[in-house]
Amino acid sequence: MAQIIDRDLHLVKKALCLSIAVIEQQPEGPFRPDSDATDMKDLADRLMANDIELAQYLRSARLILSGKPE
Repeated sequence: MAQIIDRDLHLVKKALCLSIAVIEQQPEGPFRPDSDATDMKDLADRLMANDIELAQYLRSARLILSGKPE
């Protein structure tokens, strides 16, 4: 298995948080992959040093998607 460190780890964290943010924006319904979002949040939580880091990555993802500050 590959070791993910440094810049690669940053990109994985960012990609996870972008995926989570996209899923959260989808309307509720049978095609919204909530179980994927739950699993992604769990993985992101395990990769992050603490809740503050996770919150920063999620905020950054939402900024990327919206194009404006919250």
